[in-house]
This record gives sequence, C-alpha cells and structure tokens, in this order.
Amino acid sequence: MIHVRFSADGSVSEIGERPTGLTPQDWFNRLSDKAGTKFQPLSGGRGIFRLPPEEVEVLKTMTAN
Repeated sequence: MIHVRFSADGSVSEIGERPTGLTPQDWFNRLSDKAGTKFQPLSGGRGIFRLPPEEVEVLKTMTAN
C-alpha cells in the first residue's frame, strides 16, 4: 500500500514509496495515470493505492510519459 496525504488545496503533500527525483505530486500523477483504479480515497485528506510490491517497483522504474 502507498499512503497519500493531501494539502487543503488538494495537492499532494506526502506520498510513500516515492522515487528519487519525483515530487510528491509527480509520483501521485504517475500512479493515478497507471494504476488509478487501485486508489481508495480516505477521510481526513488521505488516500491509499493498493498495489502489489512488484507493481510498485515497475512503476518506480518507468520513465514519465
């Protein structure tokens, strides 16, 4: 699971498993683009991506499109 925390303006302030070189928002955008159906919004400005570890590793190594 990758945990996400949003700021009051809706931007991403924190996100787990973020690769070096990507901002929190860029990593969220990549995950949303490639695995958006696996995102679950939670209360309190939070959410999670439910992904197997292997899929996370693949997404980390992808070049941004």
